[in-house]
Amino acid sequence: MDSASPSLLAAPVDEDPQETAEWLAALDSVLAAAGPSRLRYLLDRLAERAKTPAIAWTPGAGTPYLNSIGIDQQAPFPGELAIEERLASIMRWNALAMVVRANQAYGELGGHIASYASAADLFEVGFNHFFRGGDDGPGSDLVFFQPHSAPGVYARAFLEGRLSEQQLSHYRQELAARRVGSSGLSSYPHPWLMPGFWQFPTGSMGLGPISSIHQARFMRYLEHRGLKDNARRKVWGVFGDGEMDEPESTSALTLAARERLDNLVWVVNCNLQRLDGPVRGNGRIVDELETLFAGAGWRVIKLLWGSDWDGLLARDDSGALQQAFGELVDGQLQTFAAKDGAYNRQFFFGRDEGLKSLVEGLSDQQIDLLKRGGHDLVKIHAAYLAAASTTGRPTVILAQTKKGYGMGTAGQGRMTTHQQKKLEREDLLAFRDRFALPLDDEQVASLQFYKPAEDSPEMQYLRQRRAALGGCLPQRSAAAGPLAVPAIERYAAFAINAQGKEMSTTMAFVRMLTGLLKDGELGPRVVPIVADEARTFGMANLFKQVGIYSAVGQTYEPEDIGSMLSYREARDGQILEEGISEAGALSSWTAAATSYSVHGLAMLPFYIYYSMFGFQRVGDLIWAAADQRARGFLLGATSGRTTLGGEGLQHQDGSSVVQAAMVPSCRVYDPCFAGELAVILDHGARQMLESQDDVFYYITLMNESYAQPSLAPELHESVIKGLYRLDRLEAPGPRVRLVGSGAILREVIEAARQLRDDWGVAAEVWSATSFSELARDAREVERWNRLHPEAAPRRSHVANCLDGAAPVIAASDYVRAWPQLIASYVDAPLTVLGTDGYGRSDTRQELREFFEVSRTHIAIAALAALQRQGLIDARRCAEAIERYAVAAEQPSSWSV
Repeated sequence: MDSASPSLLAAPVDEDPQETAEWLAALDSVLAAAGPSRLRYLLDRLAERAKTPAIAWTPGAGTPYLNSIGIDQQAPFPGELAIEERLASIMRWNALAMVVRANQAYGELGGHIASYASAADLFEVGFNHFFRGGDDGPGSDLVFFQPHSAPGVYARAFLEGRLSEQQLSHYRQELAARRVGSSGLSSYPHPWLMPGFWQFPTGSMGLGPISSIHQARFMRYLEHRGLKDNARRKVWGVFGDGEMDEPESTSALTLAARERLDNLVWVVNCNLQRLDGPVRGNGRIVDELETLFAGAGWRVIKLLWGSDWDGLLARDDSGALQQAFGELVDGQLQTFAAKDGAYNRQFFFGRDEGLKSLVEGLSDQQIDLLKRGGHDLVKIHAAYLAAASTTGRPTVILAQTKKGYGMGTAGQGRMTTHQQKKLEREDLLAFRDRFALPLDDEQVASLQFYKPAEDSPEMQYLRQRRAALGGCLPQRSAAAGPLAVPAIERYAAFAINAQGKEMSTTMAFVRMLTGLLKDGELGPRVVPIVADEARTFGMANLFKQVGIYSAVGQTYEPEDIGSMLSYREARDGQILEEGISEAGALSSWTAAATSYSVHGLAMLPFYIYYSMFGFQRVGDLIWAAADQRARGFLLGATSGRTTLGGEGLQHQDGSSVVQAAMVPSCRVYDPCFAGELAVILDHGARQMLESQDDVFYYITLMNESYAQPSLAPELHESVIKGLYRLDRLEAPGPRVRLVGSGAILREVIEAARQLRDDWGVAAEVWSATSFSELARDAREVERWNRLHPEAAPRRSHVANCLDGAAPVIAASDYVRAWPQLIASYVDAPLTVLGTDGYGRSDTRQELREFFEVSRTHIAIAALAALQRQGLIDARRCAEAIERYAVAAEQPSSWSV
C-alpha cells in the first residue's frame, strides 16, 4: 500500500488524553440518559460553533466502513428466509444455464453471468417485498434494471410463467426464434425489441441513472399538476459501481435532492469490479460514492457486511476488526473475494492477534461463507425498508457484493469474471453444490433449466408475494387511450394562410405552441421543455401563461415581477426549464414522451433547443428514448450551418438532420415556411396521439425572418411525404429542377430567377421538407420491387416528382449527406450542394458564399449540369463564374 494512503496517515497527537476521555464519557452519558436523538442535536450545535471562522473546523468525509443500519435497528425479516434463498439459487442457476447454453451453441453470442451472480439477492428482495406491480390500479413502481443482469430477470419471469423454456433457449437469438414460432430474448432491457416486457432501456451505461431521476421528477410533475396520483409509486434503480463513472450517472444528483425526490431509491451494486479490473483498486468506491451522494443531499445507506459478521463485530472489544475494515482497499477486497477461507484466515484475520482470536472457532469453510451485505437477504431487506421509509430526499444504498458470487474458482472475484460465458463440468457441479440445487449430474452437465412443481412451496410463495405486491414486473403497457388533436385552423391558421407576412419559423412555432396550450383537451397534456433558452426562442410570454414547474412553487419575488413577461415558477407550472443541461432536458422529454406507457397518460412534449446541442451532444439519450418508443417533438432551433450568423463553429449545425435520420422511429423534417411547419406539427401530433404510432419527430427551426407564403390544402400531403413543387419559371432554354430545404430554399428560389433572367434557363423549384422521408418511402418501394419480381413495379414519391432527364440540383444548409439520401432513387443527373466543413463567424450571405450554397453557386451548379448533358457550352459556365465574381481557386469549405 502506498505510504500516502489515507488509511495509513498518522492520527493527530492527543495532547490531553484525560480530557478526551472525559468528553467521550460525557457523550456516552447523554446517549445512555437521553438517547441518540438528543446526542445528535448536541453534536449539531457543537458543529455549528466549530465551523465559525475562529475555529475553522471541517468535518471529515464519510463514515466508518460498516453497515449504516445496526443490528438493533433492523426490523424483523417478514418473509420465509429459507424459501427466498432457494428461489434466489434457482434464479442464479437458470440465468447461468441460459448464458452458457447460448454460448455452447454459438460462441459469438456473448452474455454475462457474473453481474447477475453478484446482484441476484438485491433483485430478489425487491421482487419479494418492495417492487410494486400495477395490477391493483394506482400504477406500478418503475424499476431500472442493471443491464448485464437481464438473464436473472428472465429467469424469474420463467418461474412466473411469463416466459417459456423455448424463449430462454433463444436468449440473444431473436431472429432464429421466429423460425420455430417463438420469440427470443434481447441481450439487455430493450422495449423496442420486447415491448410487452421491458419498460426502460439501460444497456448504455449511465443513461439509466439520469433517466430514473427525471422519471421520478416527472411523477411529481404529473401529481402536482393534478394529472395523475403517484403518491404510492417509487422509482427503483439498480446500477453498477463502475457505471457511476459515466458523467450522466451523477450529473442530476443535486436535482433529485433539491426536488426532494423521496420516491427515488438507487441500489448501487458495489461488486468492486469493472470489465478489466477493480473500480478503485487503490481506494474504495464505497467511500467515494458515500461522499458524493451525501454531498449532493441524498441519504446514504451502506450495506457492506452480512449477518454473519454481526457476532464478530459484537466480540470485537478492541476495535481490531473495524480498524481492519478501515484499512482495506478495493483491490485487496477483490483478492479476498477470489480466494478461499484458508487464505482469508491467513491474510485478513491473521494480520494481528485480536483478529485471529475472533475466528478461532470458525472453520475455513465458515470463513469462506461469510457474506457481504449485498448477499444477505435480511440485511438487504433492512436497507430497502429504511430507504422506502425515507422522506424529504432520495436514497442510495451502497451494497457491497462479490462479482461472480458462487462461481468459485471459475469466476468469483476474478479479473476475468465479466467475460466468463462458459463453464466446465466441474465448475457447474460445484455451483450446483454451492447452492444446493436439486439437479443430478446429467441435468447439470446438460444445463437443464429448473422449475419447481407448480404446487411446491417455492412456486406458491413466489406467486403469493407478487400478488401481494400487485402483479409481475417488469411489464410494459401501451394502454393509454387516444387523445384528440384540435383542427389545424384553430392554432395555425396564421401559418397556412400567411399571405406574405414576415416571421421566422421559430416564432411561428411558439405561436402554434401557445395555441395548443390553450386547447381545453390537449392543452394540459402539452409539456414545453427548454434547457435555458426560452427568452432566446421568444417563449417568455409562456412564463405567465402556464408557469415554470417548481416542486416548491415560488418562494421569492422575482426582479421582473411587474413585467408582462415576468419569471413565474409554480407548483402546477407546465414548462420544464432544466437549466444548462441538455442531458437533463432530454431526459425530461423522454419521461414525458413515454408517459403513455409508464403512466397510462398520453402527453405531448416539445423540447426546443439549439440544434447543434441536440443529436451531436446527447445522441445516445435520443437513441435510448427511441428504444423506449418515445412519442413527442424535438425542435432544433437556430438550425443550419448558415442561418445562425456570427456564432461560428460550435453553434452552427450542419449535421443534426443526418444523425436524426439514422434513428428508425424518428421522422425528420427541415421546413422553410411556417405553413409547412404547421402541416408537419399537425400530422405528427395526430400520428402520435390519435393513431398512437411509436414515432417521434425532429423538426428544424430557423431564426431568420422573411415573408411567409400561404400553403394550399392540396399540397399538405406532399409536405408530409417530403417534396412538393413550389414554383415553375418558364424560359426558352433548357430545363432544370432545383430542390431546396430549410434555410437554403429561399436561395434556390432566387437561383431559379437568376437562371431565367440571366441565362434563359427554365427552372422548377421544389421544396424538400424531408429528404429522409423521401428515402424511407423509396427504400420501401425498392425492396418491394426486388422481392416481387413478377408484380407490376411500384414507384416512389421522389421518383414521381423528379421523373425525366432534366438535371436536378439539391441544396441544403446541411452536409451533402442529407440531400444525398435520395441520390440512388433519382434517375436524372443529380448535383448536391451542402455545408460540409467547420462553421465560421460571419453574416448569412458570406457564410452561404463560403459553403457554396448561395443562389449564385446554385445557378452555376445548374449550368454545369446542363453543360454535362451537352445542352449548353462550357463558355456560358465560365461567363457565369466571371459574372458572379466567384473565387474559383479558393479552397473548398471542407478542406480549411
